[in-house]
Amino acid sequence: MAHRVDIKETGEQFWVEPQETILQAAQRQGVRIYSDCEFGGCGTCRIQVTRGKICYEDDCLPMSIADEEHEQGHAAACQARLDADIEISLAAHRDDLPETRQVRAQVHSVERACQGIWRLILQLPQDVQVSFRPGQYLNILFEDGHARSFSMANADAAQGRIELHVREVEGGRFTQVCLPTLKAGDELLLELPLGVFYWRERDWRPMVMVATGTGIAPIKAILESLLDKDDCPPVSLYWGMNRPEDLYLAQEIESWAERLCEFRFVPVLSHADESWQGARGYVQQQVCRDEPDLSEHAIYLCGSPVMIEQARGLFKEHGANEQFMYADAFNFQSDPSSAEPSLV
Repeated sequence: MAHRVDIKETGEQFWVEPQETILQAAQRQGVRIYSDCEFGGCGTCRIQVTRGKICYEDDCLPMSIADEEHEQGHAAACQARLDADIEISLAAHRDDLPETRQVRAQVHSVERACQGIWRLILQLPQDVQVSFRPGQYLNILFEDGHARSFSMANADAAQGRIELHVREVEGGRFTQVCLPTLKAGDELLLELPLGVFYWRERDWRPMVMVATGTGIAPIKAILESLLDKDDCPPVSLYWGMNRPEDLYLAQEIESWAERLCEFRFVPVLSHADESWQGARGYVQQQVCRDEPDLSEHAIYLCGSPVMIEQARGLFKEHGANEQFMYADAFNFQSDPSSAEPSLV
């Protein structure tokens, strides 16, 4: 038996079939609920249940929803199922985002940013205008139907170029087979823009931005869009890497200090030798050492699901409000032939 979902803001309705999640039903019926990872890790598809209750398979909460949040009616639409009619609020899914489209682009350049990370620059056709929110991502589409997803590392495509940061993954189909053979002029089919990781200007709170690895790419795009803006809130950026030589954007980031409001950059290394004089350990723990009270901050997280899950829990212990916490998690491909992450 199908169950009805009423949308509080509009009065619209859609129906959820047995064995179907709320997100799957919404997508099938053309109801917009933003999503990214679709395994309950990133929190993008979070909804508010205002009447009734949802359930989860095996009564197991997804990692983006804490026990107390579940009790307050917060739910991950990608995992939530129904055994009765409910009402939900989609207030968090009403931002007007650019339409997704497919375009062909040419490789402009491929170069190593540091050991294990490539910088790929794509050139769009002169007659193609592409818009996106800084922080969103794109898919590179392949003829066999597979796709790989990468965050765009530039604030806009005003110059007709898109910058991607690609981490090598052992056995990864794209990074170890396709990427090393790419040359200027090669064509790639793109699907863009995608995702809901972008600056929420309406929050206007001091920002704590936390990245690991190439998770710095969408954060770079967001911060570049805020350079020289009078209404930029204070920004603290924490970037977790293994060793000093991995900090391939350190000099560029440090150059932003005079162009962002109260900007603070804290690189955190997990495997540095004794010569490193900066922060050590896990990046999320360093945030809490520096900011014991996060109740007034907007927080942006980009990296592995494990880091994001740990950071969410830890930051909430330090007062962070889930309403002002935004995440972009690595999403691993279901293709067993590739251990490659599909985001950044």
